[in-house]
Amino acid sequence: RLRRLIADKGYDADWLRADLREKGITPVIPGTRARKRTLRHDKRRYQERWRIEAAFCRLKDFRRIATCYDKLARNYASALALAAVIAFWC
Repeated sequence: RLRRLIADKGYDADWLRADLREKGITPVIPGTRARKRTLRHDKRRYQERWRIEAAFCRLKDFRRIATCYDKLARNYASALALAAVIAFWC
């Protein structure tokens, strides 16, 4: 079960926040500068989202993953799993 959605300012929209709260999910999305009223968010949780971005950047170092050469989804998933093992084990 999803309890929180962590996203950057690009996903700041009232309809998205309302939809998430309706489903019982807490949005952790900072407001944009254009908002007249500032929105509160959990800053500690938001700062931890760099780990996810760092993992994606590390996987994109593998050319095969970044360019999606594989035609079949199962082959791409296998290459992704192999790249993850190599990237995070070594």
